[in-house]
Amino acid sequence: MPSASCDTLLDDIEDLVSQEDLKPQDRHFSRKHIVPKVRKRNTQKYLQEENSPPSDSTIPGIQKIWMRTWGCSHNNSDGEYMAGQLAAYGYEITDNAADADLWLLNSCTVKNPAEDHFRHSIKKAQEENKKIVLAGCVPQAQPRQDYLKGLSIIGVQQIDRVVEVVEETIKGHSVRLLGQKKSNGKRLGGAPLDLPKIRKNPLIEIISINTGCLNACTYCKTKHARGNLASYPIDELVDRAKQSFQEGVCEIWMTSEDTGAYGRDVGTSLPALLWKLVEVVPEGAMLRLGMTNPPYILEHLEEMAKILNHPKVYAFLHIPVQSASDTVLMEMKREYCVADFRRVVDFLKEKVPGITLATDIICGFPGETDQDFQETVKLVEEYKFPSLFINQFYPRPGTPAAKMPQVPAQVKKQRTRDLSRVFHSYNPYDHKIGQRQQVLVTEESFDSKFYVAHNRFYEQVLVPKDPTFMGKMIEVDIYEAGKHFMKGQPASDARVYTPSISKPLAKGEVSGLTEELRSRLGKPLNSVSCASATGLDAACSRTALCLRRLRQDSALRVSVGLALCALLLAFFCRNL
Repeated sequence: MPSASCDTLLDDIEDLVSQEDLKPQDRHFSRKHIVPKVRKRNTQKYLQEENSPPSDSTIPGIQKIWMRTWGCSHNNSDGEYMAGQLAAYGYEITDNAADADLWLLNSCTVKNPAEDHFRHSIKKAQEENKKIVLAGCVPQAQPRQDYLKGLSIIGVQQIDRVVEVVEETIKGHSVRLLGQKKSNGKRLGGAPLDLPKIRKNPLIEIISINTGCLNACTYCKTKHARGNLASYPIDELVDRAKQSFQEGVCEIWMTSEDTGAYGRDVGTSLPALLWKLVEVVPEGAMLRLGMTNPPYILEHLEEMAKILNHPKVYAFLHIPVQSASDTVLMEMKREYCVADFRRVVDFLKEKVPGITLATDIICGFPGETDQDFQETVKLVEEYKFPSLFINQFYPRPGTPAAKMPQVPAQVKKQRTRDLSRVFHSYNPYDHKIGQRQQVLVTEESFDSKFYVAHNRFYEQVLVPKDPTFMGKMIEVDIYEAGKHFMKGQPASDARVYTPSISKPLAKGEVSGLTEELRSRLGKPLNSVSCASATGLDAACSRTALCLRRLRQDSALRVSVGLALCALLLAFFCRNL
């Protein structure tokens, strides 16, 4: 191929400049004689436009986000944390799905109907051209499902990075963070407990004491998402409880996939945690314990009875039995027999008089015979559980139970109806009419006609809607009882008891701010006015989030720099 040639060679790039061209110093001198023309503008309008980007802007942190959460209290706690971080960063959490720019869907994988609703919501969001971020157990357990393709996913242990995922999704990218939290190779309980949060109910704090479990139930899909047991340290849980009470919370729910297994991975136990927690519960506030499976409560029965008798702890426990047939329990791999369940129930009913024991039952598990089912019916008739969760069996994809020979659908439905009929044949609260009870008022009823309170045994008591009652302990006289509730009239000679805690946060206000964060902005904790609290909360939380992300970015830059240095060093060594 002929080579290109030039008639004259240029000694330097400067030879391209002729003598007639201006030299750099001449151009610099000419600039001094240029008089800039001042253009007037509407300063007020400019500032308004600067502070209010257009509605279709892709600048992260200004969009509206609609959230939907399905499932257990653990999932609800995760949803509250994600909402808090997003609001602290500047996003607006809205109740209007149609008005939102992005939908954050926090899913549950326990039963088919919950996943069906989740899938339908994704389809609806796509039809309405909404940005979508998925969270919860469904995408964590099966991220490669066809209907999840191309969508952003935030894993159950990555909720502290929800802002990053939302930002990238708004920019048009698809992001998936599904990893596990680890420290020195050991799996952690999850995201930090001190993250910003927006409580659905400002009076109730949900604290996840651990994630995952030690079981391998053949029907359970949640294990695929939450994994093996990983507990939070006691001191972190106690600090979170203290912070909650400082923000006006009067009721704490301790939750997890199995609270009874708490601490087995970190060398402690559930009673050890609860004794530390009751020390920080103020007068007038209450602690509620979540679900525990029979195997892990058996060895702590004596201590648990003492704790459930404590005046600051609800005498309530949720212990799923699932079936009263040992054959079925063996197929479920529940790791206990019916006699173990009876021992737990009988012991607690004796040692904690009046205790409320809730349980779960699955109807139509693979291989369940009519005789197996009748044993379950007899158990319910014997104990007359005041709170009973009856579930028709649904085979979840990827579980061993889904591959077992299935009970016909019509049989499952009939057994579910039969057991429901037994449950509704008795009224657990009729004998309490005429009693005087002390109750803690925490929420409004679904029909907005009453306030909802709970007595010592976590039984629901409806009271008149008097704003002075909310968040307080009051004495009521029970005058009516239904299947799931009682109605109480405030006693005329009883005083309203105000818990010795701070004023609750406003609904939708971001929690999770420490005095340290407030002091960074020059605002002492006791000098923050109610009017500025929400904005300050957002600013403090956003500062913390930015600092965390800055540390992550700095670490990334250092890593990249070191990698480049190594490549350069290898290149020079090779050419020496």
